[in-house]
Amino acid sequence: MNQKELKELIEFLIEKDIAEFELERGDVKVRIKRGGEHSVVHVQGEPRFFAAPAAGNVELGVVPIVASAAAAAPTKDVPPEEVLETVKSPIVGTFYEAPSPGAPPFVKVGDTVEVGQVLCIVEAMKLLNEIESDVAGEIVKKLAVNGQPIEYGQELFAIRPKK
Repeated sequence: MNQKELKELIEFLIEKDIAEFELERGDVKVRIKRGGEHSVVHVQGEPRFFAAPAAGNVELGVVPIVASAAAAAPTKDVPPEEVLETVKSPIVGTFYEAPSPGAPPFVKVGDTVEVGQVLCIVEAMKLLNEIESDVAGEIVKKLAVNGQPIEYGQELFAIRPKK
């Protein structure tokens, strides 16, 4: 991976507000993790680079590094923190958003749900367990991926409670 590709990748991650990313291409492995004061970029198969929290480019050796994601991100007016309730998985299993393949999902972002309404299914040991909402409100985020394994206590949905 050359310097231009790395720079484009970092800019894309900043644009899409992606906090952590890993790419493996042949013998080159790139791991980018954005965070507080600085970002760390590891490239295996090549020297390691650390993006410093500076306004301009930083040079380490002969390879210029893009300024940190935190410094490069435009400042936004942050609205007051919204209180969201999360629905967590009570068991380890596989997350399913619909009752069967090809069927519409139980809920989608923007839907209003009531207490006791089925949100998804978690399959564990060939048993299908319906996960119900503990709170009435609006689905703001779906935090699990259909058909993927989930852990005990993993957040599945974020719900904005009714007032």
